[in-house]
Amino acid sequence: MLTVETRHAIHPDHAKGMDTAGLREHFLGEGLFADGEIRLIYTHYDRFTLGGAVPAGGTLTLDKVEETKTDSFLDRREMGIVNIGETGTVEAGGETYEMNRGDVLYLGMGTGAVTFGGAGRFYITSAPAHRALPSRLVTVADCVEVNLGAAETSNKRTIKQFIHPQVMESCQLILGYTSLEDGSVWNTIPAHIHDRRMEAYLYWGMDEEARVLHLMGKPDETRHMFVANEQAVISPTWSIHSGAGIGEYTFIWAMAGDNVDYTDMEFIQPKDMR
Repeated sequence: MLTVETRHAIHPDHAKGMDTAGLREHFLGEGLFADGEIRLIYTHYDRFTLGGAVPAGGTLTLDKVEETKTDSFLDRREMGIVNIGETGTVEAGGETYEMNRGDVLYLGMGTGAVTFGGAGRFYITSAPAHRALPSRLVTVADCVEVNLGAAETSNKRTIKQFIHPQVMESCQLILGYTSLEDGSVWNTIPAHIHDRRMEAYLYWGMDEEARVLHLMGKPDETRHMFVANEQAVISPTWSIHSGAGIGEYTFIWAMAGDNVDYTDMEFIQPKDMR
């Protein structure tokens, strides 16, 4: 079963007048992971698409998606898949990839139908592509790790880069994830924006009762949402994306836009935020 929801782009002047329900309706992805289903959110932010596939021991195939008006979803797109569950498989382009928890699979433009199987919980990200590049499975052992922050500022964290220029080539999709160390709660501090790329966060590895206080909005007009495990936040180019969580958590970051320069961002110090 395939379900697709469309999210239109929101101007910052509109966003700053939204109440909590409005913010969640436009910027939060809930219920992405359901047994036996593929659920996608097709956004008008760089035509970025995100979602989940849970084969629950069977198989699920993603092929034609009406929103793209192409014969197959990947005819003019690339895809990044993260397995946030137990071991599962992805079949695509005549290859079968076994994915353990935390592994990332890149599928290039023109790959064709994608079939998910096994006990995996697959987080799907996709962006338009301008040329076909080789598909590649990037395991946890293959990624590039970057350590940032400090315990004194409660933001000591490890960044794992997968679909990233330091690891492999893509058209515009960049993807990795960040894990907070024990005692650290703040992610992405100082906050930043990057006007050339939108971004999406998927929070995972959290207890059922835990929440992340996710900060969004323009630096001088911040808003917040409380986000649960396996919920995603869609972050427009004009919005900061930062937050603090209760207990252990990881967030998957994925970006699409004009470039693949991970360092192309404008930092905003906490003293300058409102």
